[in-house]
Order: sequence, then C-alpha cells, then structure tokens
Amino acid sequence: MPGIAARADAAAVGPRRAAFHRWGPYGLLAIGTVASVVSAGVVGMTTGEEYVATVLVLASLALQLVWGSAARSRPGPSTAGTVYYSVRWALGFVLAWLNPFFAFYAVTGYYDAGRLLRPRLMKVGFFATAITMSGSQVGGMPPHGRVLWLGFGLVLGANVGLLAVFSRLAAQDDEHARVQVATIAELERTNAALQQALDENAALHAQLLVQAREAGVADERRRLAAEIHDTLAQGLTGIIAQLQVVANVSDLAVARIHLDRAADLARHSLGEARRSVHNLAPVALENDGLPEALKKTVTEWGERTDVRAEFTLTGAAEQLHEELAATLLRIVQEALSNAARHARATRVGVTLTFLGDEVILDIRDDGTGFDVLALPARSFPHSRLLPHSRLLPHSRLRSSGGTPMSGGTPMSGGTPIGGFGLDGMRARAERIGGALTVESEPGQGTAVSARVPLVRHDR
Repeated sequence: MPGIAARADAAAVGPRRAAFHRWGPYGLLAIGTVASVVSAGVVGMTTGEEYVATVLVLASLALQLVWGSAARSRPGPSTAGTVYYSVRWALGFVLAWLNPFFAFYAVTGYYDAGRLLRPRLMKVGFFATAITMSGSQVGGMPPHGRVLWLGFGLVLGANVGLLAVFSRLAAQDDEHARVQVATIAELERTNAALQQALDENAALHAQLLVQAREAGVADERRRLAAEIHDTLAQGLTGIIAQLQVVANVSDLAVARIHLDRAADLARHSLGEARRSVHNLAPVALENDGLPEALKKTVTEWGERTDVRAEFTLTGAAEQLHEELAATLLRIVQEALSNAARHARATRVGVTLTFLGDEVILDIRDDGTGFDVLALPARSFPHSRLLPHSRLLPHSRLRSSGGTPMSGGTPMSGGTPIGGFGLDGMRARAERIGGALTVESEPGQGTAVSARVPLVRHDR
C-alpha cells in the first residue's frame, strides 16, 4: 500500500509541476505587466520607457511561445535550455530596471534553474536572479544614493543566504524522496519475492500431500504383506500341520485334539484377517472428526477387553487433513491392539493435544512394560527411544482420584513387539512429517507419543 500511495502522489505532482513550468511564466508575465501599467506613473516611467517595456513584454511572450514548442524535445538541462534561461533573465532584468513590478516575471528564474541549467551553472543562474529580485526590492535599478546601494547589498546578501538555505533543504528533501522511493521499491521487490515463496510453498505442500498419499499406499501394502506373513500365512501353515497329523493317526481322541487346534487356528486367522481389513479403511472417520472417532474407538476397545480406557482432549480441536487424521487413528488402533495382546494392562489412557502448530498423541498403559534398549535393532530403525526416567510430566496416567498410576504411565504394550507393530506406528508418523517416541521399563507400563505437524483440512 505505501508503494501505491507514493506512486499516486508522484503521478499527481508530476503533471502539476509540468503545467506550472509550461504556463507559469505566462501568468507571471501577465501579473507583472498589469502591475507595471498600474504603477507606471508612481514609479516615474517615461513614455519612452513604456514603449521599450511594451516591446520587451512582446519579446518575452514570443520567447515563451518558441520555448514551449522546443522544450518538448529537450526535457532536461541542455544548451538550448541555458540560452533560453539567459535570454529570459536578461529580459526580466531590463523590465525590472524599467519597473520593479516586473520582478513577478523575473522570479521564474528561481523555479526552473535546476530543470534548465547544468549543475555547474545553477548557482550562477540563482545569483543572477537574486540580483534582479534585490534591485526590485530596494525600489528599482539602479539604486540612488549610498544608502540605497548599501540596502541593495544587504538585500542581495539576504537573498543569497536564503537561497543557499532553501537549496540545502531542497537537496535534503530530494535525497529523502530518493531514499523513500528506493525503500518502497525494495519493499515491493521483497513482497513480490515473499509472495512467490508462499506460492512455491503452497505448491510444495500440495506435492508433499500427493507424495504422502502415494507413500501411504506403498506403506499399507508392506504392512499388509507383513501381517499376512506373520498371522494368516503362519496360521494356515499351522492348520495344515494339524490336519496332516490327523491324517496320519488312527486314534480318534488324538485326531479330535488336533482338529480342535486346527479350528482354533482358523478362528484366530479369521480374526486377524478382519482386523487387517478394518485397518485398511478407518470407517470411524466417515462421519466424525478425529477426537470423536478416537473417543469411540477407545470406549469400544475398553468395553471389548474389560480394561479401563479413557480418552482426553486437550486444547482447541481443529479439523485435520484426512491423511493426518487417518494416520493418528491407525496409530491408536495399533497401540490398543498391542496393549490387548501383550501388555496385560488394567488401565489405558489416550490423550490428543492440539498445541500451536503441532498435534500430540499420547497412549499409555500400566501393563508389564519392556526394556526398550533390549529390543532388536530392526524393530526401531529410526525411532527416538527414551529411558523411563525421562517420561514427560503430562504422559502420566492419573486415576480418578488424581494420583499417578503405580509404576509410571504410558502406552502400547508389554513385551517387545516384532513384525510391523511399533515399526508400523513409527513409519506412519514419519510419513506425515512427525516422530514417534517410546518409553517403557519392565513392570512400569509403556508410553508411546506421536508428534506431528498440524495440517488443516482442505476446504
């Protein structure tokens, strides 16, 4: 906005100044002529002087007409401008000699010396104009008597001094204006660069979201492949082994035992298959936001496992991007599944925190815990693992009476988890630019904390 205002001011001042330089001498010449005609008898002009003044006024008018046409092709200081300035000064000087009121015309030398004269001649032009103006101010040229000459000298000195002061101030104003123009131009360039950077960041953000979706598809494929290998494939292998035993024994009681085992493996594999299908599409987010979906998920899990499970929302909830919400929901589902299978917990707490430009998800339990440092390296190739002594204060799960759970707090589950359990949660968090922290000790429960950048829902 400052740049627009400055350009608007410059656009308004420029035409007005040009109009003054073009038509101002005509107006000042007319004023001087009228004032001289009225005062001719007072100042003692003779008839001859009146004729000479008339000729000089006509010559001045002709000079202005000629220069009005020539000035269009010579906008800056030039030899022609110097000649015009000199001739006009001479006409103004003689006219002011004849009648001091013609100083109205001579004063134009102050206004356009910088436009017509080269820098080395500007002071000469100003001084010459000051002589004419000083003569008119003491009653006309030449001064009569020693007192008037002394007055002329004092007035000339005052004019030159004032001219020097005003010239200095004008130079400072010009410099200030140049600095302002340069600053405004620099600000506009900076704003343009900033806008370009914002546009590039928006495009990059959109590109990253597309890549995140593509990476999510690949991640789901790897996760499903690992789950099929770790659950369904091994379950089917066990069923085949049990059926082979049945085929090779004649004792019906032994055969019944192995058939029952095969049936148990089949039911377990079916449950694992259903869980994998459920994880593919988080239906909980179809009609609810992430906080509502997490609350329902935690409540249903607690009722199904007979474990006291609580969900807490901290901060002002916002509508998250669908990829972000789905990732956090799946992390919770995986963590609760791990807790149910491994932790033997009696309490589980899930906290969703909206903190500035971050979303923090904490899942903690009071289960058996495990030694984080003893886990196989492949289970946490990039996770940040912290000892239990460095648990964050807000990660402690509290009972309804407000006291910490015995043995500390936090989440997902008891024994070291192979396959794609903690690895999968870590990969999900890192895929959307976040990080996963695991804290646990044997007998002291487990906590998992995921911190991800807040990306709002596309509107």
